[in-house]
This record gives sequence, structure tokens and C-alpha cells, in this order.
Amino acid sequence: MNDITVFGVSALTFMMAMYALEGRHPGFTLAFAFGCLLSSVYGFLIGAWPFGVVEIIWCGVALRKFQLRHAQAMAVRVD
Repeated sequence: MNDITVFGVSALTFMMAMYALEGRHPGFTLAFAFGCLLSSVYGFLIGAWPFGVVEIIWCGVALRKFQLRHAQAMAVRVD
């Protein structure tokens, strides 16, 4: 197993673990976005650019979800 494969397996494992934990705290959604970014890097490194592009899009979706969840959490604290 080469270094790129180890990086890819680690990135995808991290991403999926953060996805599973998203409901517990908005910080896990931010971590999921980071995992998507790492997975995108992996996709580009192995030459699978469609995978890399889709993961960048998922990173953007997760960042937007984090913004919404974080704002909602702040609104609950104020009330």
C-alpha cells in the first residue's frame, strides 16, 4: 500500500466518521467539510478529477450547513 492510498483511506474514513457524528454538534459538520476537502485532494492526486470536483462541492455544501447550524445554535443560546 503506497502513501497516497493510505492518505485516501484515512481521509475517507475521517470524512465518514464525521458525517456519522454530525448530529451531535455543529463542529462535526465543520470537520466533515474538512474531510470532504481531504477526499477531494485525494481524488485529484490519483487522477480521478470528477471525484475531486464532487468532493469540493460536498465541502461547500457542508460549510453552508455548518453556517446554518452554528447560527441556529447561537440563536438558541440567546433565547
